[in-house]
Order: sequence, then structure tokens, then C-alpha cells
Amino acid sequence: MPPHRNGNLSTVYFQDFVLEGFEGGLETQALLFAVFLALYMVTVLGNVTMIMVITLDAHLHSPMYFFLKNLSFLDLCYSSVIAPNALANFFSPSKVITFAGCVTQLFFFSLLVTTEGLLLGVMAYDRFMAICSPLCYPITMCHSACIRLVLGTYCGGCLNSVVQTSFTFHLPFCSSNHINHFFCDVPPLLQLACGNTAINELLLFGICGLIIVGVTFVVLVSYGYITVTILRMHSVTGRRKVFSTCGSHMAAVTLFMGTVFVMYAQPGAIESMEQGKVVSIFYTLVIPMLNPLIYSLRNKDVKKALWRLGQKHTTM
Repeated sequence: MPPHRNGNLSTVYFQDFVLEGFEGGLETQALLFAVFLALYMVTVLGNVTMIMVITLDAHLHSPMYFFLKNLSFLDLCYSSVIAPNALANFFSPSKVITFAGCVTQLFFFSLLVTTEGLLLGVMAYDRFMAICSPLCYPITMCHSACIRLVLGTYCGGCLNSVVQTSFTFHLPFCSSNHINHFFCDVPPLLQLACGNTAINELLLFGICGLIIVGVTFVVLVSYGYITVTILRMHSVTGRRKVFSTCGSHMAAVTLFMGTVFVMYAQPGAIESMEQGKVVSIFYTLVIPMLNPLIYSLRNKDVKKALWRLGQKHTTM
């Protein structure tokens, strides 16, 4: 679609954007398509399985697994916001996304990713209460409290998403509608803006930095107390079980926060788009694929639940 001008030659209102994606010929595109498809299929299978197992097995109806089910739901959703469109664009001659489609994709991606970051902090707090204050745990982390905590993470995600999306698309875009990325994200869109992006960059670094620092602080404090409590345990079996559960969560937090920091909260993140594409693959597809594996392979309760559901299915 042709751009519309408002009388100022430097300001252009585009009706469409073009997602340039990755460079390379047909063979490269086919290889990337296969990689993306495999990652996305495993992501969907793993997270849907986790949601179903936790929902159907009564032994997993506890706060920890309630949060884990929500984590799987978020992983499934935000990878689905990106992957299907990226897969379609590998062999598309135009690779066009409408202005409204770009706004929608950025809004939901920002909402879901921010919510997941905040949820990881809530999950650390849950483990702190369960291990360090077991007598207060059933009251503190009752079902209504868990729902309020999850809703709070969604509210935080929505607030950040509204701010990032509105400030990004209030910028005038000029000279090109080609986004040097495989989905609509803030850094590549800021590169197309012909207005002053200082406030946008400050908001991006400031809010992302605040979330990363805040969640990391909650996680470190929680696991500091948890470590002290574990070392006081006399039961070797109890120690192993707690270390296994907490180790899975720490792995998930480290992977997620590390990649988000590299992408959004470090100096020069706006300019280095080629690095950004690789990092984006990691946190849009690889991490959502790994999370179910991390939590199921190192969790005996999930393994037992899978076995029980398998036995129930074979006897029907």
C-alpha cells in the first residue's frame, strides 16, 4: 500500500510494514523454516502437555503447579504470537504485515513477556513461603491469593505493554517501512522512526531494567533464605527434592532474564539488530520449548503424574 503524507515530506504514515526476517537464499530460508517449525511444534506439545497434566492430576493441584500451569500458558501464547507469522513469511514474496497487525503483535508480545518475567518472581516467592514458612504457607498462598498474584502479573504486563506500544507507534516513521526483524518489536521499530526516540529508549531501558532488577532481587533474596533453610535440614532426601525443584526454577529465571537483558536492557541494544534476531529466537522459541522440559525432567511429581495419566489412558 502506498504511504500517506501529512504535508511534511519527512513524515510518512505507512499502512503496511515489511518484516525482512533473515538474509539468505531459498536453501537458507528452508533450513530456518524447518528449525522454527520444529521448535514451535515441540513448544506447543510440551506446554499443552504440562497444562493438561497439571489440570487433570489432582496430586498437582497446589500453588506451585498452579503457577507452573500459568507459565506454560504464557510460553504457549507468546511463542504463538510470533512463530506462525514468522513461518508464513519464510516463503512469502511480500512478507507484509499491516500497521494494525504490527501494533497487535507488539502489544500482545510485550504483555505476555512482561507477565512471564513477573510470574517468575512470584514463583520464587511461592517457593520461599513453602520452604521457609511451611506452617503459614496454606494460609498465605491460598487459592484466592494465588489468583490475585497471577492477575497482578497480568496487570503489570498490560501496563508495560500499553506504555511501550503507545509510545512506539506515536512516533512518525519515515523513508522506509522495512523492519529489520522477523516480528514487530520496539528496537527495530525505533530504527525506522524519524522523530526523537530518546524518551522511547529511556522507557525501554528503564522499565525493562526495573523489571529485571526487581525480579532478580526477589529471586536472590528468596533463594538466599531457601539455601539457609535447606542447609539446616537433616533429611538428605528432603534436601535433594528441594534442590531439584529450586534448581529448575533458577535455570528458567537465568535463561529468561539473561536473554531479556541482552535484548532490551544493555547499552547499544537498539543498534545491534543482527544480534537481536538471534537472541529473539532464543527467548521467543527456545526458552518456551525448554521450560516444560526443565520442569518435567527434573520433577518427580510431574513424571509420576504423566505415568498415572498414561496408565489411566491404557486401561480405558
